[in-house]
Amino acid sequence: MNVQLTRRDVVYGGVSLVLATCVGLSVARADEVDVAELMQPSKLGDIILGSDSAPVTIVEYASMTCGHCADFSVHTLPQIKERYIDTGKVRYILREFPLDPLAAGAFMLARCAGKDKYYSLVETLFAQASKWVVPNPIPALFAIAKQAGFTQQTFDECLSNQKLLDELEEVRKRGADKFKIQATPTFFVNGERLMGAQPFSEFEKVIEKHLKS
Repeated sequence: MNVQLTRRDVVYGGVSLVLATCVGLSVARADEVDVAELMQPSKLGDIILGSDSAPVTIVEYASMTCGHCADFSVHTLPQIKERYIDTGKVRYILREFPLDPLAAGAFMLARCAGKDKYYSLVETLFAQASKWVVPNPIPALFAIAKQAGFTQQTFDECLSNQKLLDELEEVRKRGADKFKIQATPTFFVNGERLMGAQPFSEFEKVIEKHLKS
């Protein structure tokens, strides 16, 4: 489904527009995509967590309103970070795949925060999702964004940035068209697809396999 989001959708759309699904453990399958094509960044660019020279790359397509994506961020990613990212073995890239206008708005705020604050704000938004994934999300979103340095003006300007929203939509559309993303979270470990909120043990198995190859 190709849906063009607008600034009005972000501010007033809530979580009513579903572009794909958010899945847990029940939808896990393995296949591979072309790694060279996967690693081509969009116009928006990738923000990398970890060493550029790490032998294993994890690319995640996620939605900020996906509960299973939040579960990965809160529980599994810290384990991957401690074991593999901080030790230079893995680099991690989050790519935006918003399931609805509210998710798009949250991603916009993370991008507007800047590269240095991107992942910390994403982490906070996932951890506090119950506060802002609600019928009237703007006040709670602003309260969280304010802690990251936003003012009311910069907050409003960010959510009004149609160019940024269009670039996020390009990331989502390319993921759907080129890599057949149909659900979040979807991960690629050196091109090998993992779908759903897999536990750390599953990532460990796949990462170790690629470290040995």
